[in-house]
Amino acid sequence: MATVAFLQSPPSLPLQSQQGPSHHHPFPSHLSVSRQKPNRRLVTKTSVAAAADDTKSSCLSRVWREIQGSGGWSDLVEPLDPLLRAEIVRYGEFVSACYKAFDVDPSSKRYLNCKFGRNSMLDNVGMSSSSYEVTKYIYATPNISIPTQSGSCRSRWVGYIAVSSDEEARRIGRRDVLVTFRGTVTNTEWIANFMSSLAPARLDPNEPRLDVKVESGFLSLYTSDDSTCRFRHGSCREQLLSELSRLLNKYKIEEEQISITLAGHSMGSSLALLLAYDVAELGLNKGAPITVYSFGGPRVGNLAFKSRCEALGVKVLRVVNVNDPVTKLPGLVLNENFNWPSCYAHVGVEVTLDFFKMKDPSCVHDLETYISLLRSAFPVTRRGEDVMKKVRGFEGCRKIEGCRWEHAVRNVRGMVQSLRS
Repeated sequence: MATVAFLQSPPSLPLQSQQGPSHHHPFPSHLSVSRQKPNRRLVTKTSVAAAADDTKSSCLSRVWREIQGSGGWSDLVEPLDPLLRAEIVRYGEFVSACYKAFDVDPSSKRYLNCKFGRNSMLDNVGMSSSSYEVTKYIYATPNISIPTQSGSCRSRWVGYIAVSSDEEARRIGRRDVLVTFRGTVTNTEWIANFMSSLAPARLDPNEPRLDVKVESGFLSLYTSDDSTCRFRHGSCREQLLSELSRLLNKYKIEEEQISITLAGHSMGSSLALLLAYDVAELGLNKGAPITVYSFGGPRVGNLAFKSRCEALGVKVLRVVNVNDPVTKLPGLVLNENFNWPSCYAHVGVEVTLDFFKMKDPSCVHDLETYISLLRSAFPVTRRGEDVMKKVRGFEGCRKIEGCRWEHAVRNVRGMVQSLRS
């Protein structure tokens, strides 16, 4: 009976930040967390508990490696540690900045680019106190031969690279090199998301590892270049590796502690994971830890990809709403539960949210809802359980699942119609 009450759309929480392109409203619900057992590792009893009475900043500067996943987040996820929760929210807000800065006005000269210059972007989206400096904007090109809405240039702004200031580095205990990616917005990106075939990553020319395969649409976004653009940026991958190499040469790991943090929502989390694997495989991190914060992310690669990421020491924290269909794709049926080489597999440790709103099913994938629930610090009491499983026994509730997917179908139908026009 309590589940029925939950599904009757609880009251909304006020947003604490400006909405991006998605205008869903967050609301309270059950919050829970879970971890993937194969990733459980012991971590020394330092830190978070011992420093519980200290201020958050001084505590973080001492335990940042654990918060970044050095011990596989053992004892930090169940229950969700307050410091880890705060860091998840902080990185989620950096991702949210991508949506707020992305220009979706077709009449604008900056359409499908960032609305602001690098030096003022974080200020303009309300993050002037972040103490990070944006060093480069990142563009990606879907390699799909279809008409687009903005002429011949297919390159789109997808995120940015930033680095923590000296003051922020002292607060968090290290120099943090941050890369953030927005999720799917444009039509060609939606189509790339539906390209669910696996392809060899082949990112290391010296050792291609043909068994390591990733979703072809995400790989296309990551590696394709658009030679038709007036201002050619190179592929998303080339831009990222070039700037990361420059920053890691500037802030040398021999001289100070450095972390590489990659964060993204939806499609952006896929690009973040591909970049993490790429940097680690090539050894460009030079020993600096690599951590991915994924919000509502889909599966990216097969079991060999998952195993290789783990072997390379890539740490991935996946923030997932159990009712978000994007997190179940690709590999809705054939996934990590089957030990087959061709199966898709999630990578990393999972932090599970549980929210759903009958009047607005599409909110299950909204980044602001993810962040607001985490910010509100709901108590962690038990593992998440798919709401659809909870209500299937009740008369009339089976139509809810259809409603959710009908919303997705309407989005795709609108996309196809716009491509024809």
